Amino acid sequence: MVEANKEILRVDSERLKGWFEELSEIGATTQGGVSRRALTEADLAGRNWFKVKIRSCGLELWEDSALNIGAKYSSLGASGPSVMTGSHLDSVENGGRLDGALGVLAGLECLTRLKELEVQLKRPIEAVSFTDEEGRFGGMMGSQALCGKLSAGYVERAKDVDGVALSDVLRSIGVNPEGLYTAKRSSDSIHRFLELHIEQGPVLGKEEINIGVVESIVGLFNWRVRYVGQANHSGTTPMHMRADAFKGLVCFASAVDEILKNHGTPSSVSNIGKVELLPGAANVVPGQAEFTFEVRDSCGATLNLLADKLADAATDIARRLSLQIQIDSMAEIAPEQCDGDTISIVESAAADLGVTSKRMVSGAAHDTQNMIALAPSAMVFVPSRGGFSHCPEEATSWKDICNGANVLLNAIYRLAC
Repeated sequence: MVEANKEILRVDSERLKGWFEELSEIGATTQGGVSRRALTEADLAGRNWFKVKIRSCGLELWEDSALNIGAKYSSLGASGPSVMTGSHLDSVENGGRLDGALGVLAGLECLTRLKELEVQLKRPIEAVSFTDEEGRFGGMMGSQALCGKLSAGYVERAKDVDGVALSDVLRSIGVNPEGLYTAKRSSDSIHRFLELHIEQGPVLGKEEINIGVVESIVGLFNWRVRYVGQANHSGTTPMHMRADAFKGLVCFASAVDEILKNHGTPSSVSNIGKVELLPGAANVVPGQAEFTFEVRDSCGATLNLLADKLADAATDIARRLSLQIQIDSMAEIAPEQCDGDTISIVESAAADLGVTSKRMVSGAAHDTQNMIALAPSAMVFVPSRGGFSHCPEEATSWKDICNGANVLLNAIYRLAC
């Protein structure tokens, strides 16, 4: 039996590696990545795999009405709010094997290791897999639901980029869509939240730093934009007489960089991720152009200003080109600051394990920034080889994975004592 705060703990690296290898087969792609888009057949298989592992480890299994899945461990005498860790099992299409999965599997390993060592804790600990962190249906559905941050009408409006309605998907698997609004946890049920994740960028690798300790997380807004003009014969319609919806998209895309330069910050970034032209024939002027558009920044006021300026520009372009425009907000996530005390505990755990660390900003959104609304929260990053993420090339050395898992284990251990 381990006495609290008297020993440095380490995960069972072989067990953790075996779990990664098993999970990576679910939704595996021929390019070496995984496709587990939220609530698809592959994602549901991954979720079921996780439930089986929780039970096999002798841990308490829970699942809420937003389909978040959790494991819980309470040593004898532990009571009160839980220390929670976790991330997500869903992925982007043909994404990497580590994104999200690292935090879920390492969290499960931490609970399992503490249980088998019979560590005496003052507080229960939980490991959670949040639903749809990658935003198939906009936002980060699972953690937003758990924190009570789903906007009114979200369930009724939410669709993926292919037009598939969230409510239809939920009903098809026997889930009441309205249940998402009842998944909120009380703030007095969670003591601290800590998420382990790959960096998804090149900084730690280039600087040869073992651990990133996240101080803040960028916010974002995500739109679906539709320009509507008039489809017509491309050979017989003079250029000056066209209502070309694609030209609206091109003009908007050309204006974005200047708007970010004039009204953004050095951390402002944008992306047009998917484009669809209709009717989509070589000899027909596009009558409709629909695209997804996203902007990220670490400053909430800057994001609001950019949203106003970009919406004005998009509307002005529609007017000049005699087009109609529709802008639908798919997600709005505010930037957040991590908890200073939790950051210090992570840094202390890293130092005691003999690994280097640095404080940094996360340029990607994470479930943690929702969890901050419920409990003091922080994040632990491990290096991404070459900075690759959301692609099959995503990779982290096993040594770095173990470093991150051991920092997580010891930080949770101290938070729960």
